This record gives sequence, structure tokens and C-alpha cells, in this order.
Amino acid sequence: MNMVREYLNRPIYAAAAGFVIGVIIGLFVLGWGLFPVEWKDASPALLREDLKQDYLRMAIDSYTKNQDASMANRRFEDLGEDADEILAAVQADPKTLSQTDISIFAAAVQAGAAVLPGITPGLTPSPALGATQALTPGIVAGTPKKSVLPVVLGVLCGLALLIAAGVGYLFFSRNRAGRISTVPTPIEEEGEPVQAVHTAHSATGQEQPVAQFMTTYMAGDDLYDDSFSIDSPSGEFLGECGVGISETVGVGDPKKVTAFEVWLFDKNDIQTVTKVLMSQHAFEDPAILQRLESKGEPVLSEPGKRIVLETATLVLEARVVDMNYGKGALPPSSFFDRLTLELAVWPKA
Repeated sequence: MNMVREYLNRPIYAAAAGFVIGVIIGLFVLGWGLFPVEWKDASPALLREDLKQDYLRMAIDSYTKNQDASMANRRFEDLGEDADEILAAVQADPKTLSQTDISIFAAAVQAGAAVLPGITPGLTPSPALGATQALTPGIVAGTPKKSVLPVVLGVLCGLALLIAAGVGYLFFSRNRAGRISTVPTPIEEEGEPVQAVHTAHSATGQEQPVAQFMTTYMAGDDLYDDSFSIDSPSGEFLGECGVGISETVGVGDPKKVTAFEVWLFDKNDIQTVTKVLMSQHAFEDPAILQRLESKGEPVLSEPGKRIVLETATLVLEARVVDMNYGKGALPPSSFFDRLTLELAVWPKA
């Protein structure tokens, strides 16, 4: 599950997953399931060539029986712009019709093609009506009914894009905020937060890390789960690291966090390394300690404490910059009111 979460924290994988899910929902659920496309009163002009000829033969046969010129004209015009060519093809292959019936029908609809052999003398053909000319006021032959489906799908697509843009903005702004150092103005009074300052590793003779982040938990942030992408100076993706809530104590809101998970993901390693940063109460409670050991190596949280995580090609050092326990009905030093960690990552020599 951690592996899935780690991949989804990467923008390219999150975008790909969102695209696939969107296609599945849009095409199969909405397009074929909830809002399938429905055509009504479609024009015969949309038929195949052979079916158009069959349609015209039936129209000619009907006209020989009912002699309804208006209906014959409507059916003829429904064939569209190539109605004259279809009539010529039917005359060349009348099948069960007689040439006389075809000629009478052609004269009735005033076919615009060249005068066909067999048409009754004295009748002057005139150009056929355009395929989209109205047969009766306000009605266009063969026009499908308008559907609200395109409008609905357009609105849904717009909402999906807005949601995706919002999620992307929150993701990138959070990661960018984690990289910003604050002005070094320490406050030393007990119980008050210490302003977080990145460690100047070069000043101590250490090699400068390829990535350096600062993350802070404050009581009431029940969804706290910070993660950061680790990139080389050339922009190559190396892995990810982060901190999240691991264990709480007591009941009610907000949550009383007694332990945090510090994790490191290496793209060249098969597993994620995790250590559990615990309050003094949790560290000294055998039941809690045993339960959290399954998540990672337990470590007591203390101001200035440094925790090292190693993978195949990366080394992460997490430093407790500032911490303070909350007060209440629970045992002393059992849950955190705030915790600030600095995460520094180096490539493994």
C-alpha cells in the first residue's frame, strides 16, 4: 500500500492514473451506461448505398398504390443530395418494379437528373429539391433531435479539469513550501516554537545534501502527511521521502498523535525504509512499542535528535528541530502539540 501511495505522490503517475480513471468513467460509465447516444428520426441519407436503393424501391412501390405525391416527394428528398443517382441505379436494376412505375414516380417527384428512358412524354423534369430544404414549414427532413448530452459531458469535463488543476496546485505549492527556509530568529522561551532553519552542512565540513526539506506538524492537523520528491542537481528523479501520522492515543478530536512515521523511498530499491518517531510515553509503554515495531524501528523523539535512514543509493538524516508535548487528561509526554523535522538527503557513496 505504501508503494502505491508513493507512486501516486509523483505527478506523472498521478496524472496517468487520473487520465485512465477519467476515460473509464467518461466512456464506459457515462457514455455507454448512464447517457448513451440515442438517434431518433434519422434520415435515410445516412444509410448504405444498397439500403438507399431498397428504400427507394419501397417508396416507388408505395406510390404506385397510394398515389400520394407529397409523401413520394418527402421520401425522395430524404435520400439527400444523391437522390437522383439512387433513382438512376434503381431504374438500371428495378428488381420487382416495372420501368413504368419507376418513370411515373420520377415524374411525380420531378427528378433533377437527365430524363430517364420511359418517362411519360410531356412531363418536364425540374431540379430536385435540396436535401436540407424544408418539406413543411419549420421541419427539416432527416434532422436528428438535439440532445443535452454534449452539454452535460462538457460540464463534467470542465469540472474534472478544475478539480485536477486544484489538486495539482495544492501538490506543487506544498512541495515548494517545504523547500523554503525561514529567517533565522530562534525563540528560546520554553513552550514557544523555535523558528526552523536549515542546517548549513557545508559550514561543518559535510557535503551539501542534494535535497533538504522542513516539515511541521501542529495539533489539529489530523490529515498531516507530508511528502517530498528527491531530485538530483540535473533534475533526475531519485526517490521520495516524507513524514506522516503513525499512532494516536485517547479519543475525540483533534487527534492526539503519539508517533510519526519517517520514510524514505529509493527508485533503485525494492522497499521503503521507515522509522517510527515516538513520544516518551509511547516509547516507554511496552504494548505501544511492540505494536509500532512492525512499522519500523522505534526511535524516541528528543530535541536535536538525528535519525538516519539508508536505502540502496540514498541516505536520509531527519533532525528534530523543535517539539512540544500537549497537555490534558492523558498521561504526561504522551502526545505532540507540535513537531518540526528537517529532512536532508545525500546520494550514497
